[in-house]
Amino acid sequence: MGRRNRNVNKFAQRKRDRKEQEKNPKEKNEGDTRKHYEDIVRENASFEEYYKKQKVCPEDQWEEFMKTLKSNLPTAFRITGSKSEADALSNLVKSEYFSEILNMKLKVEGKEEEEEIKPINLSWYPGGLAWQLRLSRTDIRRSEPLYRLHNFLVAETAAGGVSRQETVSMIPPVVLQVEPHHKVLDMCAAPGSKTAQLIEFLHADEEKIPTGFVIANDVDNSRCYMLVHQAKRLNSPCIVITNHDSGVMPSLVIADEQNPESTKPLKFDRILCDVPCSGDATLRKNPDIWLKWSTGNGNNLHGVQYRILRRGCELLAVGGRLVYSTCSFNPIENEAVVHRLLQEFGDSVHLVDVADMLPGLKFHKGMTHWRPASKDMVFYDKYEDVPENWQTVVRPQMFPPKPEDAEKYHLDKCIRILPHHQDTGGFFVAVFEKTAPLPWEKNDSQPVTEESKEKKEPPKKRRRMGGYREDPFVFFSGEQEDVFPSIKEFYDLNETFDPTCLLTRCHVGKKKNIYLVSKTVKDVVQRNESNIKIINTGVKTFVRCDNKNMTCPFRLSQEGLQSISQYIGPKRRVNILKDDLILVLQNENPSNPPDISKFSEHTQAQVKDLACGSCVLEYRSAPALALVGWRGVRSLRAYTAAPDTVHLLRLLGADYSKYDVNKFKKEAETNDMDTSEAASHSTSEDAINDADKSEAKSIDDCT
Repeated sequence: MGRRNRNVNKFAQRKRDRKEQEKNPKEKNEGDTRKHYEDIVRENASFEEYYKKQKVCPEDQWEEFMKTLKSNLPTAFRITGSKSEADALSNLVKSEYFSEILNMKLKVEGKEEEEEIKPINLSWYPGGLAWQLRLSRTDIRRSEPLYRLHNFLVAETAAGGVSRQETVSMIPPVVLQVEPHHKVLDMCAAPGSKTAQLIEFLHADEEKIPTGFVIANDVDNSRCYMLVHQAKRLNSPCIVITNHDSGVMPSLVIADEQNPESTKPLKFDRILCDVPCSGDATLRKNPDIWLKWSTGNGNNLHGVQYRILRRGCELLAVGGRLVYSTCSFNPIENEAVVHRLLQEFGDSVHLVDVADMLPGLKFHKGMTHWRPASKDMVFYDKYEDVPENWQTVVRPQMFPPKPEDAEKYHLDKCIRILPHHQDTGGFFVAVFEKTAPLPWEKNDSQPVTEESKEKKEPPKKRRRMGGYREDPFVFFSGEQEDVFPSIKEFYDLNETFDPTCLLTRCHVGKKKNIYLVSKTVKDVVQRNESNIKIINTGVKTFVRCDNKNMTCPFRLSQEGLQSISQYIGPKRRVNILKDDLILVLQNENPSNPPDISKFSEHTQAQVKDLACGSCVLEYRSAPALALVGWRGVRSLRAYTAAPDTVHLLRLLGADYSKYDVNKFKKEAETNDMDTSEAASHSTSEDAINDADKSEAKSIDDCT
């Protein structure tokens, strides 16, 4: 009998359940009223009444606002990666993919006539790397003329060259203004698209590992593994994924630079507070909200949102910046939360006007007047009017400032994006700056010494950690670590490399994967591991590879190559020419790698005396590329996953047509074959039975 109450990885279990459901679909229960998105009637009288009375949209724009809200959301994406790769991919997108659709007219879902499809570059996004199309994901997926664009978006998303993200969702990280030295906290990070942006901004200086870091936290244990998936695409040694309730996020510590023997409280330079919300501004993407929307959703979340924002301000350093954002139209979740915090914190924090940071973005200023309402849609102008039975739902903190006080809170510095402004989802953003310590944290910046530890109150009961039990983080002890000398010698690692920044996830047994973190991340993990549940950190750098022809038992990992490359000596580097790199990538079959004799004399000369094993293949022309290679006894190959192979071939202008399949032609060919086969069969009963048996056998073979 199996163990009861064993820890189960919920994220993995859900994937298994989904696969099982696909194989054996269950009939709907009689009480199950869920509908397919396309069948949902996009109307809700209470929604319209509530927001009309709140005046979230000018009367003369109301029809346009509602019409846009009921249509499907356009596709948006941003180009990511190193500057060299991002520039090359951006140029390729404009010249190869967008040129095809600039003058094309297509039938768009929900529209009667065909429309011109013109890509829109988002003027406010840094580097011009973000785009929006007047097409929903469904439009792109179902249109044969756009199959190449669809293939591109899918493949590049898998490779990490593109991030598909809702336009307005990109705004908070932009106005947060993250720099490479900043200590950043993302309080409610899952699923991780904004976290990815924070990491990209942190790595703005590609020449060195940032001195700052990002802690990406989420209260939901299973959603934390979505963050792990995002982190693997980002290949950063400067991210820590944690699992905690943000409203009671523990105070963390780091080493005190002035006195390394002691610690000091960790205060963050930048905090993103993208709080849980009712999500009614995402109706274009999530039409099921039409069915379940009510005023109670926002009222119930107000307290949670405030607690998270308040804790964020406590963890923020003086001079630091915090962004509070929601995907809700509701002022109870937006301005009411901001106003409540400003009332309580006085002059310690203030709102920042960020309009100049978002050139070309249309928005409304924050509201200064709104009316809380109970679930039965009764609106109140003051708390005294609220009946006793609703006083636990409509709280005094939800009311707007008095008209005579409104000006001092500057709520007009908040920004509200409505769907019809530029054909997007809706969003609310408020940016805070901390100008002084909060009244109750005056002495919070004092160093924590052994003496001061004794004076503290007795330790409280530790929070019970839920979810899957994580493996430990075991850092290398230094040069004397058992596997490190062979790694250092084989890869010719220079003396500036700190082996104590390497870690594994096991105390005993063979080390299978070795991860790399930055020095600051190592300090954070080691000093706070017992205080907060850390799900994941580090980037995979070395992978065990017990190959008889290799003197070092570890090969390089593509994920960590960018971080470790600066320390690898010339002994394991190959300066490869373009044609040779294409040859390597197009012959991706590991059982039949290209023979060295097929390469140019330039490459042959470099690998002639190169010992068998893992190496770095460098292409130094634009775009500069580096990938993990393998020098066999008589061959040279690349260690790249299929999505990365397509990405690199695309950047090099090489042939990748075997990956660029037109699924519409494939389906048509399959249907033609089926028709042809059907016509050739005898109509006799015996022939039909034989065909049925044959088909059943082929299905069994596939299964």
